[in-house]
Amino acid sequence: MALRVPKAPGFASMMKEGSKYMHGLDEAVYRNIGACKELSETTTSSFGPNGLNKMVINHIEKLFVTNDAASILREIDVVHPAAKILMLASDMQEKEIGDGTNYVILFGAKLLENAESLLRMGLSPSEIIDGFNLALKKTSELLPTFEIKMNLTKENLRDNQVIVSKVLQTAIGSKLFGYHEFLGDLVTKACLAVTGSDASSSFNVDNVRICKILGGGLLQSTVVPGMVLKREIESEITKTNQARIAVFSCPIDIQVTETKGTVLLKSADELLAFSKDEEASIESQIKSLAEAGINVIVSGGKVGEMALHFLNKYKIMAVRLLSKFDLRRVAKTIDAVVLPKLRTPTHDEMGACDSIYIDEIGETQVVIFKHAKSHISTLVLRGSTDQILDDCERAIDDAVNNFKALTRDPMLLPGGGATEIELASKLSEYARTCPGIEQYAIQRYAETFEFIPKILAENSGVKSTEILAKLYVGHHDNPNLGFVIGPTQSGTTESDATQSNDVTYDTGDVKVHELYDLFITKKWAILFATKAACTVLSVDEIICAKPAGGPKPKENKGWDNDD
Repeated sequence: MALRVPKAPGFASMMKEGSKYMHGLDEAVYRNIGACKELSETTTSSFGPNGLNKMVINHIEKLFVTNDAASILREIDVVHPAAKILMLASDMQEKEIGDGTNYVILFGAKLLENAESLLRMGLSPSEIIDGFNLALKKTSELLPTFEIKMNLTKENLRDNQVIVSKVLQTAIGSKLFGYHEFLGDLVTKACLAVTGSDASSSFNVDNVRICKILGGGLLQSTVVPGMVLKREIESEITKTNQARIAVFSCPIDIQVTETKGTVLLKSADELLAFSKDEEASIESQIKSLAEAGINVIVSGGKVGEMALHFLNKYKIMAVRLLSKFDLRRVAKTIDAVVLPKLRTPTHDEMGACDSIYIDEIGETQVVIFKHAKSHISTLVLRGSTDQILDDCERAIDDAVNNFKALTRDPMLLPGGGATEIELASKLSEYARTCPGIEQYAIQRYAETFEFIPKILAENSGVKSTEILAKLYVGHHDNPNLGFVIGPTQSGTTESDATQSNDVTYDTGDVKVHELYDLFITKKWAILFATKAACTVLSVDEIICAKPAGGPKPKENKGWDNDD
């Protein structure tokens, strides 16, 4: 008879076998903090312009080589609930702003690390959370006071193209440092081209398209006002200027009935007459299109051989698009209405385009819809590998999202860690004025901000302690002093900075170097990180039910593969 081992008393005794129950500081809180710290260690080395890439292979064995935190976290399957809370905060930042995801992970994890030392000192989680919330409130009051005055408004973005370009270059520089100036100018042109003149109209991120074409280098990338599609033209006509366009979602072919029909033909004459009626029907439809002035047809379905013959006869270009989304975007580009049935469109339903032509970029055939007054712009990206093109696409996506954030709130803050050092100084002063025990939590909250310029310096190979000391000393006179990566300035000698290929890594005035961060990005990133850290700290028990599901299927060793 087997010996029965009784369950330990307490909450765990009431649960099924296979369930997990953890409580207390050691089992729950410290473990949660440890999981968040380990998650942040993955993305810490990817932060900043000199951040290192990660090679991620997802569940379907697709390879990603990137330093974009949002892409890394999206592709890895994290199970730990506390780490998931931090990932959800990062995901919310991605959805709200589209940039600053790594900032949320780093700041939240460092907050938890600092909270751990307070817990070991004897403070309770609720006291630390209260202190963090007080510090967050003070930070929200302080952030707008650091604004760099640029007289930038939603209405005058077109007049300040250089400043807008510098803001977008900061976003691109964190992914593709070295190409940030070239790509920043390209993205600025593309975004301003599709921004409505009316200040009340909102900017749509989907209006800036990206067409990735393998070959060449990034510096061969261009902006096209309109759409660029990796397709071939169906008809013989390959170029049309001042095009009048009809867009159909149906096939361009002989109309057939939905039900099966039987035709009884008694002689050869009847057979000839039957086919002639079909020909006459499709010819009359295409002839009516040509008489209406239409010289280009865009179809979402197939173009039949008979229809193609008459399209060539009447000198009409035919373009077939397989994606219904591309069809809608082309219609938006040329101001046309997508028609569900083959008929002659009215004047309002027709689209107009300056020129439509087929071109060959590298070895890829593309159809270009070029229209000066288009609501859509396309960035044609060139690159030597798919990984470079994908990384470039992610950097441009961040820049376009930054432009959208700029249209929401054009307030700019000093970049390069200057804002963080100023916040650390001001919050430390505020902590000393607080009489309660929360002052320790506020002081640790202030110290957390030092982590951002410290990581920027460490990832660039510079001694972070020296940089932090210089920043703290310099901020007494200049609140815009930050960590700057760039060419040597006239006032800086070679002995003053660590040099590598004529690039310096040192402190400098970020206003002179035109290194700007968006206020709205920083505000939401700090808010999400703080709330996530407080949520993790407020958990004192973890209760995991027994996982669902039966036994795992038996492995058939030695069997042949299906292929």
